[in-house]
Amino acid sequence: MPLEENIRMVRERIARAAREAGRDPGEITLEAATKVQTSDTIRAAIAAGITVCGENRVQELTAHLDDCAYDGAQIHFIGHLQTNKVRFVAGRVDLIESVDSLRLLEAVDRQAARLGLVQDILLEVNIAREASKGGCLPEDLLELARRAGALAHVRVRGVMSIPPAAAGPGGNRGYFARTRQLFVDIRKEMGDNNPDINCLSMGMSGDYEDAVREGATLVRVGAALFGPRPPVQP
Repeated sequence: MPLEENIRMVRERIARAAREAGRDPGEITLEAATKVQTSDTIRAAIAAGITVCGENRVQELTAHLDDCAYDGAQIHFIGHLQTNKVRFVAGRVDLIESVDSLRLLEAVDRQAARLGLVQDILLEVNIAREASKGGCLPEDLLELARRAGALAHVRVRGVMSIPPAAAGPGGNRGYFARTRQLFVDIRKEMGDNNPDINCLSMGMSGDYEDAVREGATLVRVGAALFGPRPPVQP
């Protein structure tokens, strides 16, 4: 289907899931996960109404920034971020969604300080404790949030998680519910910053409707918008 039609269908499904949960569909932001997409495809998505683009790889982020591909949309970094690549990301994106360790948190804070700005971040939690994925363990998330709250050049906006691929409809609702509870706990813990902590990023192409039913405010959708990913270019 044309990209415009895919975007329309995903938005309709988000709205339906929100209404089923008694939520306002306007509370949920659709983020286009643009991994391996071309600059022209990203521009087309923005022209079709996408307001947030999420990039996984530093090299692709840099290339698309140089190409002005994201003009008209917010930019989020959603992939694993190595500390030695922080200088290419901090200050160049609106939100880093994948801060998962004290070491990375402090590296982002240092780079933001050099630039004289405050970098918005999400704290990534490995909600299913998968060895192959990033994210801090659930029991370490509150302490990481406390550490972030003591830094001058980062601002915690919420929580992000990537559960396992869902085995079927509803398969990840338990993970999403647990992530939402951690999000609520952090909001209570960081009462002074409570108005800033308003982003719960969870749900992808295979399970975003269930994520909405469990409280997601941001869903990261790639294949459902763009179709199967093209091969990664060397």
